[in-house]
Amino acid sequence: MSLFTPDAIIDDPSTGHRFDGHAGIREYIDRYFAGYHTVTRFLSIENLSEARARVRVDFTGDFGHEVGRLDIAIHADGLITRIDADLE
Repeated sequence: MSLFTPDAIIDDPSTGHRFDGHAGIREYIDRYFAGYHTVTRFLSIENLSEARARVRVDFTGDFGHEVGRLDIAIHADGLITRIDADLE
């Protein structure tokens, strides 16, 4: 949780949910990463602006295999304020 601002958001339409704040982000990680034994492999990064980047990742786990996109926004202090996640 130390990478996120207290009011950070993860919006992931592939799950049908948006996760707010540290409690929501913890739920997201527990449910979709720990719960499915997800292994994430970095594929590429594209800088969208000084405070935003798009990361492509390869996910494998109990659900099978997917390629995803994470649009990450950071605060001036370097903490993540928002991740818009989706599958390709």
